[in-house]
Amino acid sequence: MNQIAFLLVPGLHLLDLAGPAQVFSTASDFGHPYTLSYVAEQPLIPTAQGLPLAVRIDWPELGPEDLIVVPGWRALTLVDGPAISEASLQALRDHHARGGTVASVCAGAEALGRAGLLDGRRCTTHHGVQDELARRYPRAVVVRDVLHTADDRVITSAGIASGIDLALHLIATRHGPAVAAQVARDMVVYARRNGDEPQVGAMLRYRSHLDDTVHRAQDLLDARFDQPLPLPDLAAAIGVSERTLTRRFTRATDGLTPLRYQQTLRLERAEHLISHGATVDAAARAVGFEDPRMLRRLRARET
Repeated sequence: MNQIAFLLVPGLHLLDLAGPAQVFSTASDFGHPYTLSYVAEQPLIPTAQGLPLAVRIDWPELGPEDLIVVPGWRALTLVDGPAISEASLQALRDHHARGGTVASVCAGAEALGRAGLLDGRRCTTHHGVQDELARRYPRAVVVRDVLHTADDRVITSAGIASGIDLALHLIATRHGPAVAAQVARDMVVYARRNGDEPQVGAMLRYRSHLDDTVHRAQDLLDARFDQPLPLPDLAAAIGVSERTLTRRFTRATDGLTPLRYQQTLRLERAEHLISHGATVDAAARAVGFEDPRMLRRLRARET
């Protein structure tokens, strides 16, 4: 997913576009380069907020690893939305048929529906038009009240700001949850739950706070979760007392101590290894437990 092409239609919401564009742009700042391009059927696109956008009218060359995003637009109903040419709809179909990923924000799901890409797939959209989307595309499986869905390289998100969540999900899928958490932190946004599927790891689940001291401690724990990192060493590296770090950490993470956070990271990684065929003993060693019995106790406690 090195290229991100946004298909823009008249009346689009700026945040539908700017939110995910900012996520991928920020990821580029952290060494994960993305090329962003903006395509439309006319060179000047009016937006719902009154700011016109100058865009290209020809598609960049896209490969299977690339992504097309359709931001949503302002309309009381989906049927009253802007016209989208057959050529644009075919571009969506062709990209997906070649193995590429297509995504939508808010009412942008309507474009994917017109292209036939929602048939037989789970999808979502803004809560105000979910019922209409289900009526218009009865072969689609409309999932209500979630932030985003993913089904066979067709990814849809709910209203407006959820485009940020969609993009963070894609970053986490491609680069890992630590990178997604880093991007979310830089953008000063919450790395939120999907509401339909489990959160992508503790690295995101416990990053929904604005305490920079705790974020720096989490950065170290994320990077060295499989190594011994005693509280005195962690506090010294951050430049605060052990008591201060523990107090701020538990407050920011809904009661987790730094040790419990590290154990959670180890447990999640161990479960992943076990699900891919590793024995409990091997997984325990791989994530830093000297005694496999500790992993067994943690698994039993979580169960």
